[in-house]
Amino acid sequence: MQRPYNRLTAIEAITKAALPMGGCFGFFVQEGHMRIAYFDCVSGVSGDMILGSMVDAGMPTEVLVETVSHLGLEDECRIEVGKVLKNGISGTKVTVELRKKQQKARGLLDVENIIRGSTLSPSVRNRSIKVFQRLAKAEASVHGCSPDEVHFHEVGAVDSIVDIVGAVAGLEALKVGHVYASALPLGSGFVKTQHGNIPLPSPATVELLRGVPVYDSHVLAEMVTPTGAALLTEFVMQFGQLPAMRISNIGYGAGTREIPDRPNLLRLIIGEPVSSDAMETEMVAVLETTIDDSSPEFLGYVMECLLESGALDVAFFPAQMKKNRPGVQVQVIARPNEVEKFSGIIFGETTTLGVRYRFEQRMVHARTSRMIDSQWGKIKVKEVRRGHEVLLVPEYEECRRIARQHNIPLRDVYAWVLTKGRDILGKE
Repeated sequence: MQRPYNRLTAIEAITKAALPMGGCFGFFVQEGHMRIAYFDCVSGVSGDMILGSMVDAGMPTEVLVETVSHLGLEDECRIEVGKVLKNGISGTKVTVELRKKQQKARGLLDVENIIRGSTLSPSVRNRSIKVFQRLAKAEASVHGCSPDEVHFHEVGAVDSIVDIVGAVAGLEALKVGHVYASALPLGSGFVKTQHGNIPLPSPATVELLRGVPVYDSHVLAEMVTPTGAALLTEFVMQFGQLPAMRISNIGYGAGTREIPDRPNLLRLIIGEPVSSDAMETEMVAVLETTIDDSSPEFLGYVMECLLESGALDVAFFPAQMKKNRPGVQVQVIARPNEVEKFSGIIFGETTTLGVRYRFEQRMVHARTSRMIDSQWGKIKVKEVRRGHEVLLVPEYEECRRIARQHNIPLRDVYAWVLTKGRDILGKE
């Protein structure tokens, strides 16, 4: 008996896991005009659902028709787009209609040759090939062979090629710079393939989703296809909560089957970052623990260990604990995929028996490091952009090093950097 779908299950999975994947389409968009997209995968994801959500969000259907033409596949397929209702919600269904019933199996090299020989833009060609290489690597791991030996049966068919290349072209057409997605719901049961019945989620899908937050949907059906998994793991820079944005476009891509307890739709939300052009929004992990039985000297050492290991920030706060004991709350801010790493340091170096963690968004000023010349040699400083204002900010460790080496007050080094920074920026 299937358990009823519980929205809280999805929310808990999303809030308990957020991982950066590194996918980014920033090279498609001019600086200052970058939009962000969020795939809300409450009913899973597949290639045709991604295309449907993009068309529903405003991508012209001509993008898909032209993709087929650029690939030279007009004689093998055509694009059909239509509106459907899923649980009373209107969505767009994209279907790649095959002109030939018999489809030949293609290997990675065959697919790459089709894409490389196309008239698509270089960025779309390169990213599409990366998706197929990712998929081939997963299939090769499952079958125990090299990626070049993999023959794509279902995913090497014409419709899957159009799904993948069309999705890449769609993000370019929609001017999306960064892509995010929710945690992914996985189905169960079996699906029939050329290799026989295989369990769901398929082995290739599971391989592709290494490191991605997932949860059990309690649905006896395929919720995440290999094509959908390959596309998202290539696109998405971070899985987790909806990022802060001003929503401009919303699209619903429809799947084929009917799911009893939810609409079979993939929701795509596109918007502008809420911060100014000089601000960046990012997800961080916040780890906390409270300690009432540790020496201050040990805690100082713990802070050093955490910072040396790459923590973004570490802070101690006074805490009044049970039995009226004064204690210390340790707070660590880290990258979302480093929770295990820093909780391990906290457990290893303190007496705590538990560590809390959560994921939060933060806005930060855009900043980079640069070197400037001084009478003491090269000094590393931070270049910070605040709106239309640009500042050169001293780096404490650099200034401390110079003050120690030359036996001068730290405040004098700071003052020199600030004054010199204004002069440099004034000349630029």
